[in-house]
Amino acid sequence: MTTSGAPVPRYFRLTLLPVSGLLRPRLIAVCLGVTVLTALVVCVSLSVGDFSIGLPDVVKALAGTGNPGDVVVVRELRLPRVAAGLLVGIAFALSGALFQTMTRNPMASPDVIGLTEGSGTAVVAAIMFGWDGGLGLQTLGLLGGLASALLVYVLAWRRGTTGYRIILVGIGVSWMCSSATDYLVARGGQFQAQAALGWLVGNLNGRDWDQTVPLALAMVVLVPAALGLGRLMRTLQLGDDVAGGLGTSVQWVRLGLMLTGVGLIAFGTAAAGPVAFVSLMAPQIAQRLAGTAWPPPITSAVTGGLVVVGSDLVARTLIPSTELPVGIVTGVLGAPVLLWLLIRANRAGSGG
Repeated sequence: MTTSGAPVPRYFRLTLLPVSGLLRPRLIAVCLGVTVLTALVVCVSLSVGDFSIGLPDVVKALAGTGNPGDVVVVRELRLPRVAAGLLVGIAFALSGALFQTMTRNPMASPDVIGLTEGSGTAVVAAIMFGWDGGLGLQTLGLLGGLASALLVYVLAWRRGTTGYRIILVGIGVSWMCSSATDYLVARGGQFQAQAALGWLVGNLNGRDWDQTVPLALAMVVLVPAALGLGRLMRTLQLGDDVAGGLGTSVQWVRLGLMLTGVGLIAFGTAAAGPVAFVSLMAPQIAQRLAGTAWPPPITSAVTGGLVVVGSDLVARTLIPSTELPVGIVTGVLGAPVLLWLLIRANRAGSGG
């Protein structure tokens, strides 16, 4: 403690690697707590179904040492869906944290600025034309997200880009992509239209390893990239002029953040559809729990996984013998968060 009563900042430095930073006990505690809660919800989700399995047996089945029947149910039937939900939540939340920090606006989530809709339009087009293979949807989702991001970036460019221009242009691009998606659904056949509409809500029903493995492989590359850009990303919160004065290449960093965020949201959307509001509310929940000035990336990612897996558990058990799309539950949870952010921004007299 200092003489003024304020806590002394705690720093760490690794001797083998040129890495140092500030220790934040509250952030670490929140991250560990959310991680433990997420692991518990994952186990509960694996135990619930037509054939109930106790939590100790779930752990044994995951390790491959339990009853052979439990192992088959847990690892072959239920784990792909839960793993898909966990990875989708991590991807959406981490992408939301990147964009909210980059634009310095809590409402700048990928589903607001058109990136989710761009990926969705590409995937719906694939469904309409019969190209619905797992890797094909992942690739088209990435291309659609990149195309919408490029359009937003080009239209928002005027001797550089700013957070507010990205948001305003992104809203327009979002409506364009939504209109294109509606057109494709209206012109498609009945079977394709039903499949597309079920996917557009955000759905984990019937997910298997064909959708989960490509997403997992993409996350191996994109998550380290997002965390590696974290230090440079935080300088953008000081403003473009200050960040540039500190030696940060503002436009290149912003482009790298956008590409990484687009990759996360595109692969997540291709795997489970545009699950509503996860990229908006998970970073905000993590930020307020941790008490930081920006959405902490790792805690945001774990919170996103908790939100999606927990929402899917509710969607599966809320109505007996009926599995609701997970996007319905996240939409119910996320709408009040969006309204609260809008009211807060209005009272502050700013955009965020």
